[in-house]
Amino acid sequence: MRRRELFRMGGLAALGAAAAACGGGAGPTPAGAAELQFMYWGSTFERKAVAKMLQAFEKQKPGVRVEALFTPDEYDVKLNALVAGNRTPDVGYVPMAMSFRLAEQGKLVNLHPYIKKYPQLGGYLPDAYLWYGPDKLHGVATANESMLLWYSRAAVTEAGIAPPPADAASAWTWDQLVQNAFKLTVDQSGKHPDEAGFDPKQVRQFGVSCSFTYPAAWYGFLRGNGGDFADEAGTKCLLDSPESIEVFQNLQDLVYKHRVAPGPGQLAATGDEVPGTSILLKTKRVAMVVDGHWSLLDMNESKVDFGIGVLPKYDQPYTTTQVAGASSVFATTKHVEEAVELFAFHIDPRYVDLYAQGLWMPQERKYYEDQAAVDSWTKNAGHPPEFRTAVVDYTRDHGVPAFGNRVKNMTAIASDVLTPALQEIESGKRSAAEVLKEVTPKITEMLQGWHHAQEV
Repeated sequence: MRRRELFRMGGLAALGAAAAACGGGAGPTPAGAAELQFMYWGSTFERKAVAKMLQAFEKQKPGVRVEALFTPDEYDVKLNALVAGNRTPDVGYVPMAMSFRLAEQGKLVNLHPYIKKYPQLGGYLPDAYLWYGPDKLHGVATANESMLLWYSRAAVTEAGIAPPPADAASAWTWDQLVQNAFKLTVDQSGKHPDEAGFDPKQVRQFGVSCSFTYPAAWYGFLRGNGGDFADEAGTKCLLDSPESIEVFQNLQDLVYKHRVAPGPGQLAATGDEVPGTSILLKTKRVAMVVDGHWSLLDMNESKVDFGIGVLPKYDQPYTTTQVAGASSVFATTKHVEEAVELFAFHIDPRYVDLYAQGLWMPQERKYYEDQAAVDSWTKNAGHPPEFRTAVVDYTRDHGVPAFGNRVKNMTAIASDVLTPALQEIESGKRSAAEVLKEVTPKITEMLQGWHHAQEV
């Protein structure tokens, strides 16, 4: 349902009916039961996993009934409409930037007082907590996700190269990435970019692909090279620093100088749509792709012969970006205690299949440190042998949270200035230095600082 259809059908009333139709409770509500609504987005697989989780919650809490509001399209539009009508669910996913705004408006429950009552809430990784002021916690990141280097085992074998390293200590340098990408890139006649007669307009397989416009794809490189998006105060943009310029020029050079990465439109099957990472690897359109951990589920479902490596390194140990959406309890709930219990329950790997199946990574610290806990979500056929070092250890020891979740006013910054600048760098029409030196002062004018952070 699109925005115009919501208005045509009567706005909030239509939205409420449509959202309810997407979910549905698990049968008649027992007399006197506390009724909750849980709103979320996701794939068909995620919908099934959430339904199973909610059934498990109701089984543990027989006095509670939960209605699932599955909302796969235009989630932010529909949630904003519910907020405007004061008809928000009890618990649900919240787009990260929106979550801070709603918290500051008093629309979300402050969870800080519940940390001691519910021990699980005190055991998350530090970057999972979403603070909007001293002792003011409006939620946690729903799941932990990190950026990785996915590769086709068949392509690597055919090229006769060693696969991307699966541990941070052995990570390729940027130059090693380029050298191996040369060997993995071939045109329709079988020539490589460093061979005479190579046709860059007829590339059968690109060596590597990394998004310019999705910040999580390159933020780990930025931090690894000693750069950052903004200074400690969050009021000065640093994208015009030599460290930042080097990273973006390296990305641009993959496309236009080395010719080992696709340019705009070169991977699109129809229109502007680029196939997912699992399809790119399975069809051998690309040999290596920088993408998030969430791709694991699609890799397994698509039967891709894949491997996972850590990203190439620069000078610093920060080499991967952690990204996530938010989950919160809404202030309109009439059952705060039950809603907080559901909130803690819905991201517990003991009750949600999405961790073992490969879509999500846990937020609790024990799932990265305790061997039995690590095995509980990774020791299965869906997780390759290198997963422990390439993903679990790598994320724990070398991950940094995405800046987009922590910079105030990020939505406006991204849409008005940052994304157009990144698209220009991707186009190759101007150097990274020219574009970044021009856009950095504009971003600085819009910066309002970092969101609050504190220890639990």
